[in-house]
Amino acid sequence: MARPSTLGELRASGWQSVPVKEEMRRNAVARVSAGQPLFAGVLGYEDTVMPQLENALLAGHDVVFLGERGQAKTRMIRSLTGLLDEWMPVVAGSEINDDPFHPVSRHARDLVAHHGDATPIEWVHRDDRYGEKLATPDTSIADLIGEVDPIKVAEGRYLSDELTIHYGLVPRTNRGIFAINELPDLAERIQVGLLNVLEERDVQIRGYRVRLPLDVLLVASANPEDYTNRGRMITPLKDRFGSQIRTHYPRDAATEMAIVRAEARASTIADVQVHWPEFMEDVVATISQAARASSHVNQRSGVSVRLTVANRELLGANAVRRALRLGEREVAPRVGDLAALAPAMAGKIEVEAMEEGRDGAILQSLVSAAVLQVFRRRVVSERLGEVVAAFDEGLVVHGGDDVTVDRYGGMIASVPGLAHLVEGLVGGSAAAPVAASAAEFILEGLHLGKRLNKDVAGSSSTYRARA
Repeated sequence: MARPSTLGELRASGWQSVPVKEEMRRNAVARVSAGQPLFAGVLGYEDTVMPQLENALLAGHDVVFLGERGQAKTRMIRSLTGLLDEWMPVVAGSEINDDPFHPVSRHARDLVAHHGDATPIEWVHRDDRYGEKLATPDTSIADLIGEVDPIKVAEGRYLSDELTIHYGLVPRTNRGIFAINELPDLAERIQVGLLNVLEERDVQIRGYRVRLPLDVLLVASANPEDYTNRGRMITPLKDRFGSQIRTHYPRDAATEMAIVRAEARASTIADVQVHWPEFMEDVVATISQAARASSHVNQRSGVSVRLTVANRELLGANAVRRALRLGEREVAPRVGDLAALAPAMAGKIEVEAMEEGRDGAILQSLVSAAVLQVFRRRVVSERLGEVVAAFDEGLVVHGGDDVTVDRYGGMIASVPGLAHLVEGLVGGSAAAPVAASAAEFILEGLHLGKRLNKDVAGSSSTYRARA
């Protein structure tokens, strides 16, 4: 259906103008009533954050999300555009999305006064009704609110002419959503400039006697104040936000795994098919969970879900590199590939160690603890003793990057009880690379459980009896 192109056609169509918060409330009510989530792709918040956000939208509140890094604050903010109507009419040529029925800028008022019902109308998509600014110390009032445009003055307009104003980011998202990320980093004198936007719903530019009654949903993100030493959110501004919603990290490894799978890239890299054993994904998620519970990790800075995503990507990349060297076209990440996680962990975890040079050992202990925890959770069998007994009789098994899937297959068949354990872990129809990964995982779990010894030389490892 063709959309109206003039003000008269818009009136005749029956379209009604509503404030942006009422528009979002209406669309949120429709989703909640239908049992649908406000937006897809955010997991683990169904019973905690989402009910609070639904309440805030139904109440028509401006919102500040408070939480550590990597807790999907920005993703939720950007997804709010899905609660806007798909298309919205504005006065043609308006810089601030003027409502055709209630224009506020000088340009739009003059156009409507001159053309009346023949005033041309443009339609703006909801994705273009979103503005965002990362708060930095050099952010100015001109960036957010506006400033005199010297070019327009040079063209012959008087300084007192409202048309000389160059509008900032906030007015340009009129009738939309404006987001400020890391709000406490914004200089306090600049935060003061937002007070009118939140309470009086207008902006004041320089010394102009101009009032722009804006219609904006203001959303912000911030780190907890006890961690953010670079700045703070001033109390009057905090008071003007209707709701403060505290976010959190995934509460369990299963939720973390689901989030990482949603973020996962293609399972084929360089023509090598990557099979992902569930227990290895569990290990990757449990590493992050263990880091968030560790006294050696700075919990104020947080352990982002980005760590889990980066670890999974590195784990897959190292497995592919191994497959390329061995000439294999299918591969599954193994315990030996966990050594490749050091670059991601070192950059995303702030270790608090009493001694210099202990960071690497602490990170390795987190990995080992995660492997042991997943092993105890997933491998429960009386056949473990049978495997240990075989090693007590002199069995020695070699693993590492140079061991092919076929060699692991032969080892599984030769070690008493191991085939039964592998089948219990990954099933009888698992691909050969997955079975090889399971075998190495079981041996590593027995080592970490102090039932086998392990000698490491570079990327190679040897499992033998404790004696």
